[in-house]
Amino acid sequence: MKKLAWPLAGVLLLAALPLVITNAYYLHLIETILIYSILLFGLDIVVGYTGQVSIGHAGLFGIGSYTAGVLFLKLGWPIWLTLPASLVVTAAFGLALALPALRVVGPYLAMVTLAFGTIVQILINEMDFLTEGPLGIKIAKPELFGQPMSKAQFYYVVAIVMVISLIAVHRILRSHIGRAFQALRDSPVACDCMGVSVYSHKVYAFVISAALAGVAGCLYGYSEQYISPNTYNFELTILFLLAVIMGGRKSRIGSIIGATIVVMLPSLLSDITVFRYIATGAAVIGVLAASVAILRGKLSAQRAAIPLVGVIGMAMFSLLVSDITDWRLTIFGLMTLFVVYYLQDGIVGWAKGLWARSTVRSTRGSRVDTTGGTQVFTPVQGSTAVGATLLHARDVLMQFGGLKALNEVDLQVKRGEIHGLIGPNGSGKSTMMNVLTGIYRPTAGGVLFANEVIEGKTPSRIALGGIARTFQNVQLFGEMTALENVLVGLHHTYRSNLLDVVLGLPRATREEKAARERAQSILDFVGLGDLAEEQARNLPYGKQRLLEIGRALALDPQLLLLDEPAAGLTAPDIKELVEIIRKVRDHGITLILIEHHMDVVMSICDTVTVLDFGQKIAEGNPTEVQKDPRVIEAYLGADGGDLAAATH
Repeated sequence: MKKLAWPLAGVLLLAALPLVITNAYYLHLIETILIYSILLFGLDIVVGYTGQVSIGHAGLFGIGSYTAGVLFLKLGWPIWLTLPASLVVTAAFGLALALPALRVVGPYLAMVTLAFGTIVQILINEMDFLTEGPLGIKIAKPELFGQPMSKAQFYYVVAIVMVISLIAVHRILRSHIGRAFQALRDSPVACDCMGVSVYSHKVYAFVISAALAGVAGCLYGYSEQYISPNTYNFELTILFLLAVIMGGRKSRIGSIIGATIVVMLPSLLSDITVFRYIATGAAVIGVLAASVAILRGKLSAQRAAIPLVGVIGMAMFSLLVSDITDWRLTIFGLMTLFVVYYLQDGIVGWAKGLWARSTVRSTRGSRVDTTGGTQVFTPVQGSTAVGATLLHARDVLMQFGGLKALNEVDLQVKRGEIHGLIGPNGSGKSTMMNVLTGIYRPTAGGVLFANEVIEGKTPSRIALGGIARTFQNVQLFGEMTALENVLVGLHHTYRSNLLDVVLGLPRATREEKAARERAQSILDFVGLGDLAEEQARNLPYGKQRLLEIGRALALDPQLLLLDEPAAGLTAPDIKELVEIIRKVRDHGITLILIEHHMDVVMSICDTVTVLDFGQKIAEGNPTEVQKDPRVIEAYLGADGGDLAAATH
């Protein structure tokens, strides 16, 4: 019931506003805030969750507006038809843009989306046979039961659509789809290796965002009752981006706050008296907030000095000037720069960090159950005959220019064993891992897994085929909890689609419940059951290593690749790790272990392969490998002595 209190209060507030605010101008401003919020919900999916930078959302916003305008002008369609049409048409344009654009990243993606927005504005301006060109399109007030809607009635239409959009986006982002969006932002490589296609989900996110921009554009056209090409320009896109950043990414409340700022602030800055109130209020709030943060130990006095000087200086400046008109853009730019630089998590993120109370959690985790416990893995697929060849890398050559990182290496891994892969730094071990998981495509040679050719397949397809891995440098999804990290590994178990999630259908609810139970059991299996709700980045390093293993186990792999899992661990952590590795093997999972701790390798591995300068120099059981002269020379030099003695 407590969870519903705030949303219910928000809905009641929206319903009451037209009863309290009778001024048509102010009601129109609130209406615009709600419309912008719809677009920002979608833009936050792209910017806040997937980490992409789109400078083309003003163009998508314009497509939504002009779809409604053209259908009204040419066909006389009512809003009840133009609204879904705008959603579909803009989503289609979003898909057409996303398919090529999202194959590039960073500034290149920003440039592509910027070009798209510019082209849309030019086309709207030039296609006068359809859009009326520079003259724009007048859109009559929508009708309800044959009568034009009043300002209050249309406000309620906008409010209802905004609430529906908020609920839909919230459900998407709380589902397996939303977790995939967030995961690909934190670590695209790990996301792909969890069976979640990075490219496909980037496109998915962009299309959802475009659809919401289309809905917002349609409502904006009816709200303004006039649309023209100049409205949907570069400045509008920048305002949308700033709204997401200032309000706070990954927050629907942040989107609403950001929309309020970009709609209200330019109007408020046109009046010197209002500006003085804003500047003075900001200075008072800044001083109080900085004082609280310093007292709580969340901010140093040195770091607080510059922002405090800024807000106090703004208050003094407001008292010195008599006309604000010529300073509006400068002040708006400085305020934006201040928020972006000093409040990188936005206003909502800053507020959460300021008022959040520290909670003391145990970081020791659960005791590892070495007796077997509950079976949390599905049976391995295919032949279960221990000793049969599961993986065969045949004469693998991996060449980077003139460097041969792997030089015709042959590797056979048998079912049910722990296969060690060792060698000095730079010998090609991690390169072999990347070849086996599809991150690298070998220059020559091939890889057979369970009698299937896997070289050339994408990492996500290989992961779903039964090969899971951890990374030499921990690749967790840091802003997600331990439970959510494992849920990303369970992404392959979901069959519910976007419609199931948005409508909250039983299939989506059942799958989410089952996945959460299974994720919790996997955390219990690796000894992290007590830390399920802890953010991954806050876990001790040793626990992060165990969480990576748990997330990989969620794929139900036949083969698990562990890349230096004991690196940086303390002796107790290493002991715990060894227990878990043995327990994983006892559940029928084959392992390849890359490790520099020779005592770990020699104590648990059945077979050990040694690489040096990209070539296989030895292979056999641990005892044979320890005594091999070539291995001793590779590690310790020609006169190095006994490797076994050197590793104890």
